[in-house]
Formats: sequence, C-alpha cells, structure tokens
Amino acid sequence: MREKNIILCARIVSIVFTPFYLPLVGLLSLFFFSYLSQLPFWNKLWITVIVYLFTVLFPTLLIRFYRKNQGWSRLQLGTKERRVVPYVISILCYFCCYFILYYFHIPYFMAQILVAALMIQIICAIINVWWKISTHTAAIGGLTGGLIAFSLIFLFNPVWWLCLTLIIAGILGTSRMILRQHTLTQVVAGFFVGLICGFFFIIY
Repeated sequence: MREKNIILCARIVSIVFTPFYLPLVGLLSLFFFSYLSQLPFWNKLWITVIVYLFTVLFPTLLIRFYRKNQGWSRLQLGTKERRVVPYVISILCYFCCYFILYYFHIPYFMAQILVAALMIQIICAIINVWWKISTHTAAIGGLTGGLIAFSLIFLFNPVWWLCLTLIIAGILGTSRMILRQHTLTQVVAGFFVGLICGFFFIIY
C-alpha cells in the first residue's frame, strides 16, 4: 500500500508539472512581476489564452490522441523510440504559437520565453535520437534559468524563488525516477539543458 501511494504521488507530480506549462508560467510571471503588468487586461488575457492553447492544450490533446490511437499507456509512451512523434507535435505547436504572437508584435521578453521553451524542446528531441533525456526536468531547469536571467534584467533578488524551483526540481526528478521513466543521469542532464537554454536564450 505504501509503495502504491508513493507511485500515485509520483504520477500526480509528473502530471501537475508537465513540461508544457513552462511558457505559460514564465508569461504569467512577467505579467505579475515586471513592467508588462501595465499592459491592458484584455491584451494580457488574449496572449495568455493563445499561449495556453498552443503550448498546453493542443499538444496535450494531440499527444493523447496519438497515444490512444497506438494503444499505448502513458508509461509505454515514455520509451525513447516512441517519444519522437510527441516531440514533433509539441515543437510544431510551439512554432505556431511563436509566429502568431510574433505577427501581433508582442513585447520582446514574451517572445524570448517562447524561444527558450522551443529550443529546449528541439535540443531534447535531438538528444532523444541517441539517448533518453528528461523533458520534465528540462522544463523546470528552463524555468530556473529564465528566473536567473530575468533577475539580472529586472534587478531583483531571486533567492527565494530559486529555492522554490530547486525544491520542485528535486521532487519532480525523484518522481520521474520512481516511475522508472528516467535514471538519475537523465534527470540531471535534462535540468542542466533547460537551465542553460533558459538562461542564454532570454538574457541574449
């Protein structure tokens, strides 16, 4: 019973901290904690809706449809060979989101969040051809790198936020290992890929 509860908690953590929420969390952080909070409410709303549709809802639904069409469980989809199509789906959705918002001339820092998230997806997809890497920890790593970059840009102290993201990263990485989806090396590698991409694609 104890083992079942641990596995259930690990699954819940993996679902709650899905990699698709990275751009949305970054965007909402800008809306609340930067000068972009001065944007009109309806502008922020439609941007948030578009980002949610193309980086969370559409990829989730399309990947779920693909998985059920193949007759695989959520865990069976996690094998290296079966992750190619989900990567392609998410990358295409992220591209569409970026170009839609670029067409409407969104502020620079919003676009950079999408660029960073997109590059994390692309790099993880390339690595996945040879070696399975954790996109879950890559996403939280990207959030951590973006947080450090924005702290330098907007000159605020990120210590408490960093503590929070690092705790979440530890819980998330542990959950992926409990579910036997990744090894410790894959979890750590994913985090550092996300950290580097999140920092450099936003700071520059």
